[in-house]
Amino acid sequence: MSKKREQVLGEIDWEERGEHVFFKMLKEDIDTVFDQDPAARSYIEVVLTYSGLHAIWAHRIAHAFYKRKLYFIARIISQVSRFFTGVEIHPAATIGRRFFIDHGMGVVIGETCEIGDNVTVFQGVTLGGTGKEKGKRHPTILDDALIATGAKVLGSITVGKGSKIGAGSVVLKDVPDHSTVVGIPGRVVVQNGKKINRDLNHQDLPDPVSDRFKELEREMEKLKGELALLSRKEEQS
Repeated sequence: MSKKREQVLGEIDWEERGEHVFFKMLKEDIDTVFDQDPAARSYIEVVLTYSGLHAIWAHRIAHAFYKRKLYFIARIISQVSRFFTGVEIHPAATIGRRFFIDHGMGVVIGETCEIGDNVTVFQGVTLGGTGKEKGKRHPTILDDALIATGAKVLGSITVGKGSKIGAGSVVLKDVPDHSTVVGIPGRVVVQNGKKINRDLNHQDLPDPVSDRFKELEREMEKLKGELALLSRKEEQS
């Protein structure tokens, strides 16, 4: 395991350390909602109406069953949670403390995903794989990262500590610590508080389909010229 991945806390062994730790963790999850969401007004409102919180709690229970190799029960819990919350988290995924899912609907977290502490994700985020390969195939999200609405982070990549992924971005490569990534595909635009100079003229964005058609037209013109030359040589001979 890489040094960065070792930073991911992930495993919260409340089931091995007693009920006191479990209830302390539940309180911590509730407090995180108040820290992150200014719309939260009361404990009873948060406990009864926040689907992201319900999804996290269900996952912690499902993950405990999964670690005990009770895979079927773990999957049943995760699927029931998905039905009621709109958030799909594979029971094998490793999630750290103070994880916050804002709104939640459409969030997908894959089987080998590892998430550190103090991570925030918004609705429509996918932490997914890119193929059918076995082993580690989902992202690692380090501490204090934020992934905005609709972003897709795909493959066995690492999003660095304190980094931010912009809304709608598609991230396919590692993201350095304390960076901001935007676009499709995702590009680092800020790193360690400094802007990365890039040409962001939206009027001149690349169009690979148009470029390919122009290349084919040039090849056809070249072939026409060669045919015309051959025809003239035949007429002269």
